[in-house]
Amino acid sequence: MNRSLRRLSIACLAMFVLLLAWVNYLQVFRVNSLASEPGNSRIFNEQFKNQRGEIIAAGGRQDQVIAESKLVKGGVYQRFYPDPMAYAPITGYDSVLGTTSPFGLTGIEYAENKYLAGSASNLAVYNLKGLFTGHSRQGASVYLTIDPKAQAAAYDALAAKGIPAAAVAINPSTGAILALASYPTFNPNRYATQDTNQLAKIDARYRHDPSRPLDNRALNDTFPPGSTFKIITSSAGFGTGRVGSATSTIPAPQFYRLPGSTHVLTNDGDAPCGDGHPQIIFAFTLSCNTAFGKLGATLGGQTLVSYAQMFGFNNFGQGASAPPLTIPLPVTPSAIPPGLKDPAETANSAIGQFDDAVTPLQEAMMAATVANHGVLMRPYLVQEIRAPDQEVVQDTQPVQIRRVISSKVAGYLTAMMESVTHNPSGTAYFTASPSATGGLDIAGKTGTAQNGRNNTNLNDAVFTCFAPGSSPQIAVAVIVKGGGFGAAAAAPIAVKIIQAYLGQH
Repeated sequence: MNRSLRRLSIACLAMFVLLLAWVNYLQVFRVNSLASEPGNSRIFNEQFKNQRGEIIAAGGRQDQVIAESKLVKGGVYQRFYPDPMAYAPITGYDSVLGTTSPFGLTGIEYAENKYLAGSASNLAVYNLKGLFTGHSRQGASVYLTIDPKAQAAAYDALAAKGIPAAAVAINPSTGAILALASYPTFNPNRYATQDTNQLAKIDARYRHDPSRPLDNRALNDTFPPGSTFKIITSSAGFGTGRVGSATSTIPAPQFYRLPGSTHVLTNDGDAPCGDGHPQIIFAFTLSCNTAFGKLGATLGGQTLVSYAQMFGFNNFGQGASAPPLTIPLPVTPSAIPPGLKDPAETANSAIGQFDDAVTPLQEAMMAATVANHGVLMRPYLVQEIRAPDQEVVQDTQPVQIRRVISSKVAGYLTAMMESVTHNPSGTAYFTASPSATGGLDIAGKTGTAQNGRNNTNLNDAVFTCFAPGSSPQIAVAVIVKGGGFGAAAAAPIAVKIIQAYLGQH
């Protein structure tokens, strides 16, 4: 063989080897990512021939299917949501058109798509069975931690209020999310149509609706926490030793001129806070702004920021560059200015104002941490995933994020939060006391937050709590935008969620 022919043969062999390697790479390593490409028309058309897995609310005594695929005219499957409005912020939607890839998926439909669509690598054995039986591919079922009765109570109470609001309930000892509701909401069934022209109109109508029904207010809207932030300020006081116990006295002037400022901080109605040197439990029960504003300024901005971050603020202190929390739905980080130093600004942050901002989920995590003896658990929404033959292919185990406060400090805070609801002088006594709730033992904290960020004439109403106070089973947070007083607008919603949950456990 002459030299030229040998070179040509080697070049052909090299190209053949490269081609073979590339084909194997595509078929082995890129199969799932290529299947998820929005422009993959073959996969796009095939998806309607396969039965997508169910999404099931499985946190209560009875499971409830909240998303399923039904065979419709033309021999194709179409998504159906039996209780659409209550569960829309959780399920999201599965449509043939949309701005979110792949193929217009949101919520759990997007987060667990590879399992619901049956394309996950650990479902390959079940897909192979289909090849031999002639059946189309079937997706796995996603079982959620959501308790159907708690979820129904949350949505119904928010809808009855009729203004933008959200509620989250958590199992304090595990982090399992028991309810997650947002209002106003939308009907995901409208996205399941295969009429793309009609779908485009529906999508445009929802996206241009000024009430923002597609927003998940429970996870992605932030609000000023108001006086519920005093849980964190108290934790910092106890944790640093500045405050010895729940019965220790702290300064609480009737009027507190903020350091380096002409602004004067006052209590509700300019009322005094006891004799000006009350026990911290008394100041917490009445929610005295001057007491906690002055305590915050004494502790200093960086101490306050440090404790807030331990509770979960600022992406758990990891900064904007770190991956945000997912449950597996993405969660907008709650915020406190990381460079907080100015004493006047610190005093305002200590009472949940200035630039403090929380999601309802963060509020629930604060109460859950106290309820769990000071340990913060990672919140999660998916309990397990089961293959078509019901074999569990993925299971979620509770994960401890960190110990935020000691058990002793958690005990002080529990006593203080119970005083808010049990003491006739407490801010939530008339709506969340045992006498007002049919005997429920609720430990909570109200918040009535000035809301320059939310552009309404009324304050935002906030309530975070857990129950029973002696042996916590559920932590709940409710925020009502422009609702006014936390005790009047938010606490009754939390009570209904707790009643629905504890009524069956």
